[in-house]
Amino acid sequence: MTAKIRYEDVQPGTELPSASFPVSRATLVQYAGASGDFNPIHWNEKFAKEVGLPDVIAHGMFTMAEAVRVVTDWVGDPGAVAEYGVRFTKPVVVPNDETGALIEVSAKVAAKLDDEARTVRVDLTAMSAGQKVLGMSRAVVRLA
Repeated sequence: MTAKIRYEDVQPGTELPSASFPVSRATLVQYAGASGDFNPIHWNEKFAKEVGLPDVIAHGMFTMAEAVRVVTDWVGDPGAVAEYGVRFTKPVVVPNDETGALIEVSAKVAAKLDDEARTVRVDLTAMSAGQKVLGMSRAVVRLA
């Protein structure tokens, strides 16, 4: 696969299509099985509250992966993401109900970095329940 977005077609400020990602307790159990991260804060409400959390929380790496989907969906090639990093600022709290939680992600091209390498920096904003859950969320992406 190769990037579908051309370097020449973007400028700083170009907004990527935003997306929302639902998270349920079942999603967390599936992620735990796939990742091997069975920390009880991600599935055991009693334990999560005993350690001072408001409820079960989503895995940080899961939250990070969901957020970058906005970039990979936009560029059309997950391999085009050359760098990606975040700071975890707030947890995604996942109640045990029919709704669960929602991770809402927006992103924009913040800078053109290198004309020769055709790279741009994309800044992401990830929110859940009205709180920013990722800080300094940035990806360097190679465009076509």
